[in-house]
Amino acid sequence: VVGSSPEVLVRVEDGLVTVRPIAGTRPRGINEEADLALEQDLLSDAKEIAEHLMLIDLGRNDVGRVSDIGAVKVTEKMVIERYSNVMHIVSNVTGQLREGLSAMDALRAILPAGTLSGAPKIRAMEIIDELEPVKRGVYGGAVGYLA
Repeated sequence: VVGSSPEVLVRVEDGLVTVRPIAGTRPRGINEEADLALEQDLLSDAKEIAEHLMLIDLGRNDVGRVSDIGAVKVTEKMVIERYSNVMHIVSNVTGQLREGLSAMDALRAILPAGTLSGAPKIRAMEIIDELEPVKRGVYGGAVGYLA
């Protein structure tokens, strides 16, 4: 199984834990003017903003589970990233990994990703399990590397 996503599920580098939730999507425009109009539309959409703010809160909570007290920060909030065919709202949440914990601890704290589960995470996953006729299996899991 191989997967690809522009979302950074979790990164631990030099003791810094980073999650980068992506939520809110629009297609790319045919030119810069159209792109700017679509960005404005995306950043004015109350539903998209509410969902993204929920993911920032989940990210802060998840990173906080493995970080030093008071070390969690939102270093980018609701910026637009453009890709070849779509644009997304993206934020960046960081924290200093607590001594004695590892990248695997950070991964366990993050999974399942809020972008797939919703909030509150545990209850949302219970509802998904009750309602979806097929188990998600590897869908929404993590493909990555440890170095």
